[in-house]
Amino acid sequence: MNTARTHLVTGAGSGIGAAVATELHARGDELWLLVRSEERATELTERFPRARTVVADLARPDTLEAALSDLPERLDSLLHVAGAVDLAPVAEQRVEQVRHQLDVNLIAPMELTRICLPALRAARGLVLLVNSTSGRVANPAWTAYAASKFGARAFADGLRAEEQSHGVRVSSVFPSRTATPMQAKVHEQEGSAYDPDAFVSAASVAATILHVVDLPEDATIPEVTVRTAPGRG
Repeated sequence: MNTARTHLVTGAGSGIGAAVATELHARGDELWLLVRSEERATELTERFPRARTVVADLARPDTLEAALSDLPERLDSLLHVAGAVDLAPVAEQRVEQVRHQLDVNLIAPMELTRICLPALRAARGLVLLVNSTSGRVANPAWTAYAASKFGARAFADGLRAEEQSHGVRVSSVFPSRTATPMQAKVHEQEGSAYDPDAFVSAASVAATILHVVDLPEDATIPEVTVRTAPGRG
């Protein structure tokens, strides 16, 4: 598309979020990047000249509104890419582990979306949540993470129905295991060797996200699953 658009992206520091931000920046779109620290803000400003950074902690959803007091009047997309995972069986998990994953993966996206809805409505924009195949099936030790992602799926479904009359589209992308720093952390927690070539790349998931972002206004993809191609690994 020739007309530059405006996007707010979480998780742009690494993995899928970095791949998405790189593509959007390369084509000249305006980026607003939510970051967790001033150090990260400096890093991303150097990586993405012209991007605006907003320092806010997704683990503290109640602080987001104050941090986002200076949003643009129009947002073409709000891309929820950031996430947190901390594996543990229910018998061993601590409430702090559960709360952190719920705050980052579910409550923060809900609150951030609420804050951004006027700008999204003004642009008839898109809310896109990067979910997970764990948002469809809960496996052992993944219970808290899956609960947060099942909740994110329910949030997307309810929001989609609510915002139809305002022209705001809502999509969920469900990647399987993806070659990212988060996946390396997961393998460390599982005690298994990590081979990034065994999984779908962050760039491939980003390409799927951008396809949804770039759909003409007469089309929408409510849900899409991205899986590793057969024969890898």
